[in-house]
Amino acid sequence: MSEMSRKSERRTETLGLVKKLTDERTEMLVLFCRVAGLEPYASHGPVKALLANFCEVLVDYIAAGHFALYERILNGRERRKDVVDVAQEIYSRIAQSTDAAVDFNDKYERFDESQFAELSRDLPALGETLAARIELEDRLLQALTPER
Repeated sequence: MSEMSRKSERRTETLGLVKKLTDERTEMLVLFCRVAGLEPYASHGPVKALLANFCEVLVDYIAAGHFALYERILNGRERRKDVVDVAQEIYSRIAQSTDAAVDFNDKYERFDESQFAELSRDLPALGETLAARIELEDRLLQALTPER
């Protein structure tokens, strides 16, 4: 395989990873807004099902970033120094947001009505964490796909 073919293949792979991450992120944000829009939470609403769906998509989104992009970079499979530099700069904050998202999922994947008050506090906090993560991710995505 020629160097040009390998570069093209890597570029296609990178664009596929970026698309997967941004698609998962968009779906997660839509569900986040739908859950947040249900407040004040009440037992007669669709909170439980919607929250379960949100948690599932949240974990998929986090996994798409962690296993597809960050692991690839941290394992030395990324050759572009500017991408590696951005990834190293933001990774610890990305990891903190990953932990926060996983903790939220663990707490609410089996939601019961006794958690309404906690959800009213925890969802906005998660929203702030996700907003910060998205800003960091966008820096990495821009480095990965500068022509976009």
